[in-house]
Amino acid sequence: MADRRVKTGTDEARRRMLRLLAAGGGWASLASADIAAHEDGLGNQLLWAVAYKQTAAEFYALCHQAYNLARMRIDLALASRAASDRPLAVITDMDSTILHAMSYWGYLIKQGQDFFDDAIWDEWVPANQITAVPGSLGFFNHCVANGVDVFYVTNRNQGEHTFEHALAHLRHLKFPLDNEDKLFVFRETSDKSPARQKIEETHDVALMLGDNLNDYRRDYYVKDVDERRALMERDRDDWGTKFILIPNPTDGHWVRAIFGTSEPAATDENRRMLKDAATRIAWNGNN
Repeated sequence: MADRRVKTGTDEARRRMLRLLAAGGGWASLASADIAAHEDGLGNQLLWAVAYKQTAAEFYALCHQAYNLARMRIDLALASRAASDRPLAVITDMDSTILHAMSYWGYLIKQGQDFFDDAIWDEWVPANQITAVPGSLGFFNHCVANGVDVFYVTNRNQGEHTFEHALAHLRHLKFPLDNEDKLFVFRETSDKSPARQKIEETHDVALMLGDNLNDYRRDYYVKDVDERRALMERDRDDWGTKFILIPNPTDGHWVRAIFGTSEPAATDENRRMLKDAATRIAWNGNN
């Protein structure tokens, strides 16, 4: 049947075939509905995840929960340290950990994009349309007020002005930063371990925060879903004690485990891979 074969073609070929079906009768109502949904962006792969991030009270509650727990861990570390100990430090990722990019994802959907687009991201970053993740600003101010040094570590690449853009985001939202040396920006790699090693030379790291397990250990930079989950189980005692994870259903290295790259191209092959990932566990319709 033509309506089944078309699923394996490109989006444009699919639309042409559905128009023919609609014009010729038969599956007319189904084809017309499919065309309208596609052209209005109603079938965009990002809709559920972005709607969750933009509207769900539960999502914001999870963010507050993460930062409430982070404050508890810091207060425990402060209570147990001696005056002669080295200074305490918190290491945090930036994007989707302390900064939300809601307008970027909304823009992608309005433009008909259903995968992360690096070129659009690079244009969006200088616009300073970031917002603070709920609970983040209060937590980091609490750290600084109690003598805990906060270090910001991010991997971005918007060319020669990358550091300035990252710094502008922190300044714009008034995150505490008394020294620009406490901002680490990696342009050529997503490996943040050199920053951690540098900070550990002078500080006791009390806590790390991120939206990606790769923010905690480089071990998680793998291309296999099951391997990544096994590593997570290995480190399960660290969650909530050494590392605080902020929820992020739109991007990160969990994407790399599915596609082999963190920024897969917007192709039908990758859409099928996404569907396969979402149906790894699925009821067969029988009892």
